Amino acid sequence: MTSEAPRQRDLDRLEKSDARRRESPSAAVVYEAIRSEAESELKRPLMGIAWSALAAGLSMGFSFVAQALLHGYIPDTSWRPAVTSFGYSIGFLFVVLGRQQLFTENTLAPVLEVLRKTNTTAIIGTLKLWLVVLLGNMAGTALFAYTLANFDILHGNADMALSAISATEYGTPFLTMMIRAVFAGWLIAMMLWLMPFAETARVGVIIVVTYVIGLAHFPHIVAGSVAAIYAVLKGDATWFQFFFEFFAPTLAGNMLGGIMLVAAINYAQVAYGEHTEIHNRDL
Repeated sequence: MTSEAPRQRDLDRLEKSDARRRESPSAAVVYEAIRSEAESELKRPLMGIAWSALAAGLSMGFSFVAQALLHGYIPDTSWRPAVTSFGYSIGFLFVVLGRQQLFTENTLAPVLEVLRKTNTTAIIGTLKLWLVVLLGNMAGTALFAYTLANFDILHGNADMALSAISATEYGTPFLTMMIRAVFAGWLIAMMLWLMPFAETARVGVIIVVTYVIGLAHFPHIVAGSVAAIYAVLKGDATWFQFFFEFFAPTLAGNMLGGIMLVAAINYAQVAYGEHTEIHNRDL
């Protein structure tokens, strides 16, 4: 005799609903969540965005401070960078959880909207958004760096650590700096791609991704500008070095990483996959 395998019972309606709820969201769902947020951002008044960008630049300064504090109180050992890099995450936590405007965030979301509509209005709106956010971020970082350089905010080892950390933003060849910045832009954009459905893991996602950026010393245009400008204000670098050794290659790399390696690729898997209705809707 042959025995028959027990037949699996059919799930009832509630069980099927629970199973669907526990599924990971598809790429199309994540795309739509980010795209709809970008659509609302492009409609916001530029003055409000500018103030938010200024706040983000100021908040990002605490990554520099936290790194310096850890650097100053940890012995000079081979594992010190592995600990001090956790300080790099502080500013990003403030900015992302506080919903402040960060330039590298805007190389993902608005680009998705531009790729969907491909019209002049979306392109001009994105360019305006980029300009306002970048200027606001830079103003915030410059103000924070000026305060650190001209007032006795930190003491002892931490103060000396500021100079040690800021010096690392210089001395890298242009092309190498730009390629390393591509990875920073890629990781930040990937972090934002994960955020809509990270839920209670949001803090963990931010810390892990930005910790890797800090540990690998991938240059970030906003976080790194605080240290780079601090070095200029303390006389350890010149404004020429700031713009051509740090700012230009880092900005180019961050934008390339955010736009090409995440926005375009993740858009393509939705636009040319089984969910092409999102791409074609409302065109």
